[in-house]
Amino acid sequence: MRARKSSGLVSRVGAIRLMTNAMMGTALGLAYDLALIVTYPTVAALLNDGSARFVFIRLVTTFAIGATLTGAVFILFEDKES
Repeated sequence: MRARKSSGLVSRVGAIRLMTNAMMGTALGLAYDLALIVTYPTVAALLNDGSARFVFIRLVTTFAIGATLTGAVFILFEDKES
């Protein structure tokens, strides 16, 4: 009988891979926010006023969570193939 192989998400390597995906999502969200600020000067004026900061924090967080969940799905499917 073969020993049961632990899931890729539970191991230390899996956690590091998930953190890497979260960091990539955060960087992508920040790049998107920067492009939005550079493209639309009215968005920069809203940020100086302080009324739109929560929207940008939420946007970056959404990118990070989305990249983490996508990475988790990829890790799980990769484990099923091998």
